[in-house]
Amino acid sequence: MAILIYFAFLITFSDRSTRHMARDKLRISGMIFHAYHGLEKHEMENGQRFEVDIEMIYDASVAAASDKIRDTIDVREIYEQVKQVVMKSRFYLIETISQRIAEAILNDIRVEEVNVRVRKPFAPLGGLADGTEVEIVRKRPS
Repeated sequence: MAILIYFAFLITFSDRSTRHMARDKLRISGMIFHAYHGLEKHEMENGQRFEVDIEMIYDASVAAASDKIRDTIDVREIYEQVKQVVMKSRFYLIETISQRIAEAILNDIRVEEVNVRVRKPFAPLGGLADGTEVEIVRKRPS
């Protein structure tokens, strides 16, 4: 009987701590860069427009209580990280760009999860389209 009570306590405690974890979101939308990624020679030589959206899951309660920039994720730093990945490297695939951005953002221990969208509005598809987009979600390893 004592074992059953102990397991019930563990399940209740585990459920309670998971249920109350903050799932606040911080977004940076519509970042635009001219960069040199792609499979085609002209993409690598002339470059093109890339658009990036970021959504980060974190706990905003400390920052909300203190109203201090040091207690939150500084969006200026995130923008610079994204800019570094997009502008300083060259990749064939937007999936790779997205992954590298996610890895850079997850270096901040406050970010629990990140959603990255990278759009290539003028992708050379051989026909008419509004472009291509990849969206990835990455979580901090437990």
